[in-house]
Amino acid sequence: MALASIFDGAGTFLDAVQSFFDSLARVELLPLLAGMALFVCYLSMRALALRNTLRAAYPEAEIQYRRIWGAYIAAYGFNNVVPARGGDVIKLFLVKTSVPGSRYPAVIAAFAVEQIFDATIAIPVLLFAFTQGVFPKPPDFASLEAFDLSFLAANPQLTLFLITAIAVGLLALFAFLSRRVAAFWKTVRQGFTILFDRHRYVREVWLVQFGGWLLRCTAFWFLLEAFGVGGSVENVLLVLGVNAVAAVVPFTPGGAGVQQALLVKVFAGKATGATVAAYSVGQQVAIGAVSLGVGFFGLFTVFGFRSFGDVMREGRAHREAEKAADAA
Repeated sequence: MALASIFDGAGTFLDAVQSFFDSLARVELLPLLAGMALFVCYLSMRALALRNTLRAAYPEAEIQYRRIWGAYIAAYGFNNVVPARGGDVIKLFLVKTSVPGSRYPAVIAAFAVEQIFDATIAIPVLLFAFTQGVFPKPPDFASLEAFDLSFLAANPQLTLFLITAIAVGLLALFAFLSRRVAAFWKTVRQGFTILFDRHRYVREVWLVQFGGWLLRCTAFWFLLEAFGVGGSVENVLLVLGVNAVAAVVPFTPGGAGVQQALLVKVFAGKATGATVAAYSVGQQVAIGAVSLGVGFFGLFTVFGFRSFGDVMREGRAHREAEKAADAA
């Protein structure tokens, strides 16, 4: 059954890719370029919110926005070519080295702060998407031709076991660290500093992320127009709902496969099958290519790295040196 799901999902994805290449000549260039520019602006706003969070945690440190921007853009680009959000490791190292005197637990906690906004937005967006009659209900995910999502939906006992195992593991880690590493939790709390000043958090993080979210919505509007599906508030919110579901199953680069299967299902009655298939791949390709290109630009111009591999090697060396210093 698993192999059948894999082959079905791969076949559907390849069909969508073929439709994308067949319809390249019909893509409207100006809306496509506008959408990509706005999407980069959206990522830049997210980077600004992260910088503000780090500045609250380390008020004495000089934190350059361009370095946080470069780390954020590079990680997003890398996540579009590797599975399981591998780019987050790059972001962790680059941000940590960009904040003088910072520690990894505090930086990770700062990353978690931005998820608060994501949750407050994702919940109403998903409620809207599931009430429109076109978004598949969770029990129907098993019939979608996307292996990772359909496999988990078709095997609820395994999914429940995995969720339980992860929860137990996190609780065990929490208990271990609570008993033995009090300094660790003090450092983690430092990363959440901005949350203890509610007005500052709303002003410097939530509202900044909300501005970025509006830019993202506008970017999706232009992309829907570029590929002939049609921009509208409803369509944009449906795309955001698809992205929210794909983010829960980050097994493929950028949620590829899951996004395509859901987009084809959601927009089946709004445009021809070929148009929707082309859009489902075209949006992914456009965002992936632009974010990867801008990510390389950030790595080279801001940090002086020539490849993602150089970052990984430097990160491992930096981590080993830090462990040695802590041991000494």
